Amino acid sequence: MKRVVVGLSGGVDSSVAAYLLKEQGYEVIGLFMKNWHDDSVTISNECPWLEDSNDALLVAEKLGIPFQTVDLSEQYKDRIVDYMFNEYEQGRTPNPDVLCNREIKFDVFMKIALSLGADYVATGHYCRKGTIEKDGNEIYQLLAGKDGNKDQSYFLCQLSQEQLSKALFPIGELTKPEVREIATKLDLITAEKKDSQGLCFIGKVRLPEFLQQKLQPKEGVIIEIPADAAIYQNQIPSFENKQQELAFLSANIDYLKVPGKVLGKHQGAHYFTKGQRKGLNVGGTKEGLYVIETDVEKNIIYTGQGNNHPGLFKKALFIKQDEVHWVREDLVLQPNETMEVMARIRYRQPLQKAKLYQFENGLYVEFDEPQSAITEGQFVAWHSGEEILGSGVIS
Repeated sequence: MKRVVVGLSGGVDSSVAAYLLKEQGYEVIGLFMKNWHDDSVTISNECPWLEDSNDALLVAEKLGIPFQTVDLSEQYKDRIVDYMFNEYEQGRTPNPDVLCNREIKFDVFMKIALSLGADYVATGHYCRKGTIEKDGNEIYQLLAGKDGNKDQSYFLCQLSQEQLSKALFPIGELTKPEVREIATKLDLITAEKKDSQGLCFIGKVRLPEFLQQKLQPKEGVIIEIPADAAIYQNQIPSFENKQQELAFLSANIDYLKVPGKVLGKHQGAHYFTKGQRKGLNVGGTKEGLYVIETDVEKNIIYTGQGNNHPGLFKKALFIKQDEVHWVREDLVLQPNETMEVMARIRYRQPLQKAKLYQFENGLYVEFDEPQSAITEGQFVAWHSGEEILGSGVIS
């Protein structure tokens, strides 16, 4: 019997994952990760981990599997929370869920599981793992979950072949209603439990309040850039080569030189992100205001009216070479090579047609259609059909 450690989160998905593995004849151990108990930074008045760990324990008892809690709060603070503060301070918008999978669940947690003699680690993610053979080697594929509404493969886009080799995703072939149905039949306490919102394993976070505890508020101005500003009418220059063109298409506009109108004040540019609409507290505009750019050095937020404002759109993005990650290591591009892919720049965005261009200093992704709110610090993932081939941090 192969031994599997399941990350029991106290939710319905991981509960059913544990049950299915037991049915398949694995020796299953349930492990709950405690990722937060830093009193110096409060996140919400609720204390979700206590309730979640109790639910996880009750599920383990019901399924008749051993259970324990591991405290990963120190590693979580080092690798996720400090990273988040640091990214926001630099005016980038991190994705803690992608990071949590790469750094915590499939690294720190996986090492603990393997030290318990586990052959595999399983989670309740809606995604699937495939295996193909190439030149006599086994290669693992990261595939979308069968439930299109719940597919979570994007959050695993930073996993490596080594991590995938030890991962199992038991509910990847099921839909959410089927998972709930199984839990109801088994009379599991988690059957009707709402899906957890917010940060991976922390619960609900009110981001501005969270950030204000480490990043000091400082007053700055909100400037509106008109949609018909001259900068958007400029002729596209001619380029000597494709790399020059891509650098131009992916560059941010310097709005300091663009005439705009002061609309109000904000408490810190580092609390805002591109494409954001809520929280500006400025009224009286004909259409809703969107953040089109933030300048954390000068502490200015640039906005535009309406979700079709030209300042929101770009056709290309860049990933620095050390932040390019291939799930499929056998497909890595060499300098001056290209690849046609489907890509997305955020969770649940419909896949977009794009082309990858690899150069010495990094990788460009050029989209067929301009994309709204391409945001530094977020992850772009590229696909072939249902499979994620790789990903990178937008720089």
